[in-house]
Amino acid sequence: MADALSIVLAQLNPTVGDLDRNVEGLRTALRDAAAARADLVVAPELTVAGYPPEDLVMRPAFQLAVRESIERLALLTAGGPALLVGAPWNAEDGRLYNAALLLQDGKIAALQYKHDLPNYTVFDEKRVFAAGPMPAPILFKGVKLGLLVCEDMWTAPVATALKKAGAEILVVMNASPFDTRQQADRLAAASKRVSETGLPLLYVNQVGGQDELVFDGDSFVLNADGKVVVRAAAFRSEQVVTKWSKSGTAWRCAPGAVAAHRSEPAPLYQALVAGLRDYAGKNGFRGVVLGFSGGVDSGLTAAIAADALGSDAVHGVLLPSEFTSEESFTDAEECASLLGARLATIPIHPAVDAFNQMLKAVFGSRPADVTEENIQARTRAVALMALSNKFGYLLLTTGNKSELAVGYATIYGDMAGGFSVLKDVYKTDVYRLCRWRNANVPQGGLGPKGQVIPDNMLTKAPTAELKPGQKDSDSLPPYDVLDDILRALIEDELPVATVVARGHDLATVVKVESLLYGGEHKRRQGAPGVRVTRRAFGRDRRYPITNRFREGPALQKKVP
Repeated sequence: MADALSIVLAQLNPTVGDLDRNVEGLRTALRDAAAARADLVVAPELTVAGYPPEDLVMRPAFQLAVRESIERLALLTAGGPALLVGAPWNAEDGRLYNAALLLQDGKIAALQYKHDLPNYTVFDEKRVFAAGPMPAPILFKGVKLGLLVCEDMWTAPVATALKKAGAEILVVMNASPFDTRQQADRLAAASKRVSETGLPLLYVNQVGGQDELVFDGDSFVLNADGKVVVRAAAFRSEQVVTKWSKSGTAWRCAPGAVAAHRSEPAPLYQALVAGLRDYAGKNGFRGVVLGFSGGVDSGLTAAIAADALGSDAVHGVLLPSEFTSEESFTDAEECASLLGARLATIPIHPAVDAFNQMLKAVFGSRPADVTEENIQARTRAVALMALSNKFGYLLLTTGNKSELAVGYATIYGDMAGGFSVLKDVYKTDVYRLCRWRNANVPQGGLGPKGQVIPDNMLTKAPTAELKPGQKDSDSLPPYDVLDDILRALIEDELPVATVVARGHDLATVVKVESLLYGGEHKRRQGAPGVRVTRRAFGRDRRYPITNRFREGPALQKKVP
């Protein structure tokens, strides 16, 4: 029985369905571990397939390809370090499991199935996987490892059962998506399992972007006293060697490098960069294009794109109409210059005039209204999509969560595009991120140092510039008020009466509630975007489009 172990935390960035690439990443991790004379490499949940595989995992051909990949990986362990790796596994009972496999000495030495399947927010594993039985420890070099697969760690039963069965070290394989509270919450959950069991815990998490999800890594080791003795850097692929020794009956990890948790909004900005970088890269886009209005949202989107892909990959387009101010020209040009991004100007008034003339006979004497405003926005979308098609760029939309929540966006207009970087970022956070980026460069950021968002963008009144003198405040409450109401209604699902009790005007809350429900059809057709909260629009918050329920009006009737 071993009294010392060297275990590698393999914080990897897999791609769903790219089995060859995922296997190659694991091969590299095994090669590096062999050079470091490590005994075991621990990889994240479902690394071979990529996470989350969604309904792809139900395809028999995909299941067979995964099994063949596991067999190839097993051969790589002959004469070298063993590998704990996650993969979907079609068992002899005919059911599909989220599995963890110990590959050792050229073969599959142990197989365990995830017991606790999450089925909330972005997770719907019960749709595709069967739950495994309560697990027992697996034996590695005479050491009983208590293996937990992601959700198995978040509540007590699995860890408690493993402890009772004789586990000596808890090993947690994860695909835990980032949100602004997740780093603290996952550490708290791991600390509880350590406190309850008295066992040290090794936690390995995936890193990188997959569609709307971003995984921050943040892998770590807790000794039995609850102290963090090793932590990998967030948002970065790396392999961390940990050294373990046994004294009496207790195992302990030797202290190593402990990466600091950065304060907000740094992790939020880093997540947006990672999400865009991997969405563009994994889907084969060589650059991005976006409408450059001279507003703060387009400025921040461009800055994130420059940090993710490099300034040369960012193609801004100023699409002025008759209502575009000189101030917008100046701000857009200054922002592009600060970022080192390209900026083209394509006036839209010829196309807008053509549309208005084309529709004139049908519209008759009806006065101009939001219809004509939306024609401008949709004309811009046509031009931007043409550039995306012609040059192979990913079209980024620039709307934020506050606007999307209340429908302050034009469907098939400024909502049109391939990816929405700020989809889950409230307007007040947009300003906060801009100010942070002007003073900082994110880890691994490819954009320039120093100021990238002009001061005037941060101080001028937000406007869509679709009619003379237009301001966002003409249609919406101040953004600090709006965002507080929206967080209460969306993130916290608070009753309208409770939101009002927080100090908000009843009529304002009723209006925001109505706008929130009424914009569902727009959001359902919007571009995917980076998820950074626990109630992002989409898989997190699945409301019906046809929905007549409203709390606010009933509450208004009760007010004398």
